[in-house]
Amino acid sequence: MRSEATHIDDYLAELSAEQRDIVASLRHLVHAHLPQGWDETMNWGMISYDIPLEKSGKTYNGKPLMFAAIGAQKHHVGLYLCGLYCKADRKAAFEAAYTASGRKLDMGKSCLRIRHKDQIDPDSIAQALSAVTVEEFIEASRR
Repeated sequence: MRSEATHIDDYLAELSAEQRDIVASLRHLVHAHLPQGWDETMNWGMISYDIPLEKSGKTYNGKPLMFAAIGAQKHHVGLYLCGLYCKADRKAAFEAAYTASGRKLDMGKSCLRIRHKDQIDPDSIAQALSAVTVEEFIEASRR
């Protein structure tokens, strides 16, 4: 479900009450734990946390670097954690911590799929969001 909304409030208004509740919880985690230097925007049809081009410099597609995003799909809300790829062992550590929390891990390459609010593990997500600086992410994107 890709949204054509250009403002976050418009995007949120499109969602069901349950999806809006999940998105609100995830946004709260992102705002509380994301390091400084990211912008919250509507990009790629979802709420995106990007490094502005002024900081990252030229990118391969001319768009800001997306560090994280929250996007509602038909049967879940996806939390995209692109920072997990800055170091080889980071995704495995995230998956192990999430599983150890006792919550169900439903994850693709970088997309954590949340079907119900109680599936959110705030500690694992907070750690994943705060583990990478803007500078580290920019450097990793150039490799």
